[in-house]
Amino acid sequence: MKKRIQFVLIFIFTLLISSVSMAQLTEPGDGNGGDPNGEGTPVGGGAPVGSGLALVIGLGLAYGGKKTYQSQLKNLDKV
Repeated sequence: MKKRIQFVLIFIFTLLISSVSMAQLTEPGDGNGGDPNGEGTPVGGGAPVGSGLALVIGLGLAYGGKKTYQSQLKNLDKV
């Protein structure tokens, strides 16, 4: 039971870290949607697009956690 609680706490901590790192703290723009000429709207609608690194790391941590949990279940079945 103690290991399960420890696993849940580590999982919640990694989820919290990944969600905090994905937060974007930007200053408000000038209202022209990123168009240098100030005319029209850009193709993407002016939404900021990141590199996706935080998303990839978060998904990797979740996948690794799942695999670790499954291997621990297999080890418990052998005992």
